[in-house]
This record gives sequence, C-alpha cells and structure tokens, in this order.
Amino acid sequence: MALAAAAVAHDNRGQSIVLLDLRELTALFDFFVIANGTSRRQLHAIAEEIDHTLAEQFGEKRLGIEGYAAGTWILQDYGDVVVHLFDEKAREYYALEQLWTGAKHIDWRAALGPRIAQP
Repeated sequence: MALAAAAVAHDNRGQSIVLLDLRELTALFDFFVIANGTSRRQLHAIAEEIDHTLAEQFGEKRLGIEGYAAGTWILQDYGDVVVHLFDEKAREYYALEQLWTGAKHIDWRAALGPRIAQP
C-alpha cells in the first residue's frame, strides 16, 4: 500500500517523495509516505487519487484525514500506512524526516521497477 501511495503521488506530479519504514520504531503504524505538492489543488488531487487507488487495489478505506480544508498539509491515515502531503513551507516546518531520523528509507522507485522512470 505504501508503494502504491508513493506511485500515485509520483503519477500526480508529487515532488520529493519519501517512503519511511517505521516498523522498528513504533507499533502505531508501519510506513510514512511523504510528498510535496505545488498547490492546494494538486495536494487535493494527490490525496483523492491515493484514496481511490488504495480502495480499488487493496480494499482499504481511509481511517482519518486532517488538514484537507487548509490545503498546506494533508494527513491520510490508513492504519499501517500514513500519507503526509505538504506544500514546501509546511514540509520544512514539520520536518518529519528529521523527527524520524531512525527510520529506514525505502527506495520506492527501485521497488516499483521499470514502472517508475528515474529522474
């Protein structure tokens, strides 16, 4: 599911996509998917497409959402996978990668193989 969310963010022109494996650090969730968008509209489009894809491919329904109305940061909770979509300023402010420095970074591009073109 985390790989699918990262792929959807990529397909919808998300930027600076990071996939963190948090299984060794917390029992609350397994993965964070973090991505930037350039506008409120783009963040909404990415969030909606992730919802659609995870429901269609995995039968997963979102358990919660925060920040959608404000549009600078959107958190989508799918239980084991939490998706964070930010504008650039909000990502710098929350600095999740710094808060979870012990998390393993997953090379989501390599894991998805040829489906994702390298930059």
